[in-house]
Amino acid sequence: MGLSESDVAEALLAFRTASVADIPAIVALVESAYRGDASRQGWTTEADLLDGQRVDAAGVEEIIAKPASRVLLGESFDDLVVCAHIEKQGVACYFGMFSVHPTRQGVGIGKRMLGEAERIARDEWKCTKMEMTVISVRDELIAWYERRGYRRTGVFKPFPYGDERFGVPKRDDLRFEILEKPL
Repeated sequence: MGLSESDVAEALLAFRTASVADIPAIVALVESAYRGDASRQGWTTEADLLDGQRVDAAGVEEIIAKPASRVLLGESFDDLVVCAHIEKQGVACYFGMFSVHPTRQGVGIGKRMLGEAERIARDEWKCTKMEMTVISVRDELIAWYERRGYRRTGVFKPFPYGDERFGVPKRDDLRFEILEKPL
């Protein structure tokens, strides 16, 4: 019996913590997963909702330097294919900036990164829950998280309209919803 593409992707994925030298690759990965035509190769695109940037080098550098914060990288054959930001916030761990290269989506890489982030939050940081914010109209993405044990809290945060560091909205009904999962 041969290995599936998912089996190979999972077997060849190595995790490490990002350094400032990784910032250009992180920005490129996040932008490719969420913005512009390149992002349309995957299912996580926000290109129909937002133009502009998703992250910038200064923002990534800030979260790398922040105490109790880590940017996790997942590499396959030395290529960066997935990243995520985790940050200890009391008993909760915030999960964000989750990006899988558009051509590598759908083979289990994202599920594996999410599991690694949850492991660190639970076992190393002793957090009791994972929290994240997701644009509330991203039904397919929210359903993906729900299949992995996350639940919608019904708690919403406003989208930062007018702050182009987070993109240029194409709609006027964007807001974030907090999702959470007990660890």
